[in-house]
Amino acid sequence: MQEIRTSTSIDASPDIVWDILMDFASYPEWNPFVTSIAGAPSTGAPLTIELSREGKKPMEISPTVVKADAPTDFSWVGSVGVKGLFDGHHRFNLAATTSGTTLTHYEEFSGVLVPVVLLAIRKSTTAGFEAMNKALKQRAEATTG
Repeated sequence: MQEIRTSTSIDASPDIVWDILMDFASYPEWNPFVTSIAGAPSTGAPLTIELSREGKKPMEISPTVVKADAPTDFSWVGSVGVKGLFDGHHRFNLAATTSGTTLTHYEEFSGVLVPVVLLAIRKSTTAGFEAMNKALKQRAEATTG
């Protein structure tokens, strides 16, 4: 299994960060990476997600929510093509700190095509995660400030 992992500190409570993450309708206003999500943030719910990566064509994925534990853990799983070829488990973990929240935003990949596909997408996907983290931080800190 391979992964892409990013993290950032946010000067806002996990509850505030969680509320922003779960407000799918507002994603087009602030999120440069996950530009839209349709569906419910509840375990077992199907989602339709549009991802935008710099220099790449937007991509639509249709994962399923596997965890939605407010205000700490939200994740989904999905496959590109047939399950077992290139699968991803995308996660957001919010940990309370003395000054707010540490967001860990990552995805674990499995499947026979991981070495090839991850080589092609690692740079743009990591940049997308980091751009989303930065935008989420700005939105959450503006809410508290």
